[in-house]
Amino acid sequence: MYHADTFTDKLRLFLRILWPIMITQVSLSMMNLVDTIMAGRVGTEDLAGVAIGGSLWSPVFTGMNGIMLAVTPIIAHFIGKKEHHKIHNTVMQAIYLAITIALMIIIIGTIVLSPILTIMNLDPKVEHIAFHYLGGLSIGIVPLFLSNVLRNFYDGQGFTRITMFITILAVPFNILFNYSLIFGRFGMPALGGIGAGYATALTYWIIFISSVWMTFRLGSIRGYKLFIKWVKPSWTAWKEQLSIGIPIGLSIFFEASIFSVVTLLIGMMFSTTTIAANQIVISFTTLLFMIPLSLSMALTIVVGFSVGAGKLKAAKQYSFLGVFSGIGILGIATIFLFFFREQIAMLYSNDPEVINLASQLFLIAILYQLSDAAQSGLQGVLRGYKDVKIPFYISFVSYWIIGIPVGYGLAGFTDIGPFGFWIGISLGLTGAAIGFLLRLGIIYKRNSMIEAVE
Repeated sequence: MYHADTFTDKLRLFLRILWPIMITQVSLSMMNLVDTIMAGRVGTEDLAGVAIGGSLWSPVFTGMNGIMLAVTPIIAHFIGKKEHHKIHNTVMQAIYLAITIALMIIIIGTIVLSPILTIMNLDPKVEHIAFHYLGGLSIGIVPLFLSNVLRNFYDGQGFTRITMFITILAVPFNILFNYSLIFGRFGMPALGGIGAGYATALTYWIIFISSVWMTFRLGSIRGYKLFIKWVKPSWTAWKEQLSIGIPIGLSIFFEASIFSVVTLLIGMMFSTTTIAANQIVISFTTLLFMIPLSLSMALTIVVGFSVGAGKLKAAKQYSFLGVFSGIGILGIATIFLFFFREQIAMLYSNDPEVINLASQLFLIAILYQLSDAAQSGLQGVLRGYKDVKIPFYISFVSYWIIGIPVGYGLAGFTDIGPFGFWIGISLGLTGAAIGFLLRLGIIYKRNSMIEAVE
């Protein structure tokens, strides 16, 4: 990674970092897409079971894994300051922390999963599929968290193509595992939606093993001596990472959880058909969201690199470039979604009722796409500045004080039904975008004052 001088050079550097991240994120999302589509082909109950299981797992994973995202801005700042010698200890401590968090999730999940599903009063078959889907998935939790630490280590240095190649390698394995375990091919048992959990876990192990292998394979990475030179776990180092990672993780949790809570509430308030239709909309809009999310991750890297080197003007230019690109690209995507919403729904299910309801829900989901793009990009910029605490409060208020209550009120106490949840999501994401923009304005004003003094 280098400091670009002209706008053209900045654009070239940004794109060089961005495109591998985007391919990686789309590939990861495609794995979830394959889970959903193949489970839907088995039956509506299997699709609903995977939807419930995924909705319980998604906020936990994204929130806890968000803690590991602290590695990216920390390393980017080290690189900008030319303090490469500090990177080894940071990554090794993050590895210890990742193992600890993953084991805690497995232990807690073992205790609370069954009671939670019982409380939801689901169809017995849907509950069975959701429980065993998550049981299969749990086999891959530890390697998933470890591989994400290594990904953040690579990305923080601008080596985003490493993760891209690893993920692309894993996608065909994921498809093969899903096909074998869901439909019972190649001598494997036909597990239906449950098989998607085991297939995903096996894929996580492939990603982890490949990520570790790359630390020994590449000369630019071997010098850090990861998995060769071990250090003792340090609470001081953990505290530094947690001070940045916990607000990031909670912010991501609050955003991811609104979609999961909506799915869980729909499961408790409406039919299996509605659960399936809602999952289709979440699955495809999540795929679209990989574009602004990738821009957000690239922004964290280039902004963090620039801020670490004291190049605040460059950081601001990258911010405008990334945020407006995300809004523009997703604006085009919403046009595509509007005209092909029914055909998209038909990819997931053969049930006419599910397809019809999903097509209607897509119309509401279109409303929040631009707000989602804006808030994601702005969060990426703020993380580049290591500004995470205020965005955490903004996320909480926007998603849980505005989004969920409004959505629940409209869905439960008006005639618009499940559509009310999506209106609430739209309001929450719009509120978050406005809050992040105001916060970024305060940071820019503060930096302008510092530059004036200097």
